[in-house]
Amino acid sequence: MSTNTTQVKEASRLRIVALGGVDEIGKNMYVFEYEDDIIVVDCGSVFPKEDMLGVDLVIPDISYLLGKKDHIRGYLFTHGHEDHVGATPYILKQAPAHVYGTKLTLALVDLKLKEYRVDNIPMHVVEPRDVVQLGQFTCQFIHVSHSIAGACAIAITCPAGTVIFSGDFKVDYTPIDGYVTDLQTFARYGEQGVMAFLCESTNVERPGYTMSELKVGETFEKMFAQAEGRVIVAMFASNIHRMQMIIDNAIRYGRRVCFIGRSMVNVSRVAMGIGELQIPEGYLIDMDVLDQYPDNEILVMTTGSQGEPMAGLTRMAYAEHRKLQIRQSDMVIISATPIPGNEKFISRVINQLYRLGAQVVYSAMAEVHVSGHACQEELKLLHALVRPKYFIPIHGEYRMMWQHAILAESMGVPSQNIVIPEMGQVIEMNESVLALGEQVPVGGVLVDGLGVGDVGNVVLRDRKHLSQDGLVIAVMAINRDEARLVSGPDIVSRGFIYVKENEDIIDNTQELVRQILASQSLEGDNWPELKNIIKDEVHRFIFEKIKRNPMILPIILDV
Repeated sequence: MSTNTTQVKEASRLRIVALGGVDEIGKNMYVFEYEDDIIVVDCGSVFPKEDMLGVDLVIPDISYLLGKKDHIRGYLFTHGHEDHVGATPYILKQAPAHVYGTKLTLALVDLKLKEYRVDNIPMHVVEPRDVVQLGQFTCQFIHVSHSIAGACAIAITCPAGTVIFSGDFKVDYTPIDGYVTDLQTFARYGEQGVMAFLCESTNVERPGYTMSELKVGETFEKMFAQAEGRVIVAMFASNIHRMQMIIDNAIRYGRRVCFIGRSMVNVSRVAMGIGELQIPEGYLIDMDVLDQYPDNEILVMTTGSQGEPMAGLTRMAYAEHRKLQIRQSDMVIISATPIPGNEKFISRVINQLYRLGAQVVYSAMAEVHVSGHACQEELKLLHALVRPKYFIPIHGEYRMMWQHAILAESMGVPSQNIVIPEMGQVIEMNESVLALGEQVPVGGVLVDGLGVGDVGNVVLRDRKHLSQDGLVIAVMAINRDEARLVSGPDIVSRGFIYVKENEDIIDNTQELVRQILASQSLEGDNWPELKNIIKDEVHRFIFEKIKRNPMILPIILDV
């Protein structure tokens, strides 16, 4: 793979930098820069990792863009999945610009912006094969099959050359909506000459072809024919094509449709509003009236296919949902495969559903889910059509991108013309040179509630410490003027020990703090040092006694 560090002439270089989406699944965001013009493709988020306690979302660090935000000519979106649009309200609030995407994609982006009250973002709906001029960039949207309507690849042309950005895709010859991947346009660009190909790598380890979505439809028809009670389907809310297919099957078997889960309700409403999802009148019901219908006339579509703690299916499984409880006659279908890292969460939910007596169907048992990403033979087909000079694998963990680089080499791209990108590594190119530029600041910004970026490594470390070892608080009141202990010390324990069964440890800790106070100066300017002494001595005492390391928090009140 290329490590060439030759610099491209300033006036003729295209700079590409991934702020997310490489060496990871999710958080996709790619910056294309030519002279004074910048375009950004996708603004995605990713689920927090297990050690990011309490964090809701992780979004890209856009420090690099903020210094150049006046040069951003537009944001282009390939499709509406969370890992491609999830960060839009946070990023567009800081660096606003015109937004371009297909009808459903922009409807989902608009939903997010309204939810977070981000206003005055100009939006431009495009159709496949539409061309958009943004500064010196000419961008054409190319329809591709994926697991959501309106997915597109993008051909990006500037004076340096043409780059094809694949987005997420598969080559489905029998898609639900009838619109196949636009292989003709890919071939046309290949004939004209493509400088670089940036292609997703999610399924590069899988040989053959990705199964057609029609297979899922056949499975669901069998499931509805067998089901005697309610059918509850957990899936990604954004998979509108599959949602329509499931609803059509349900109506064929006389079932009414109920959406549960905030994102499921919001996305379905948006999709119906723009005509992407169609439900005959009288077949859509509210969850408040579920009990008014026989079980064999109900289809519930809910969130929670990844075992998310607050999602609809998870709350149903643990009897925490306010309207719907799982019954033994229910058939629960999980129409998704685990995102890497979520396997344990999903397994817990499935186990709990079995405990409640429900019939559970998931991807290991039946073809209730197919991937929206291309396998090896589909990737080879696109490589053969595009015939790029340079290749940059994206959208995958490092091993996936490495395998994709090997596949590209087998398709005729010289190894010196292949770069496996690192997050934040600038890649510079024109028709004669492929080079590595500087490293820009990158990383994940943690979103916790309404706070963006205020949770960092120190806060996470404290949360982990608290979750593992608990907290001991030593509270005392001191008269600053008289340098005298007025009350306390009192010892409070949370998540450390059960106090009623360990009163001796609490009493001995209290006595230790009392001795420290008696041996130290209680003057006001000495309190920071006094707190450190208490913290160190109490920590040493507790570790010697029971070999634990709780967080020690001395609190001194001025009275």
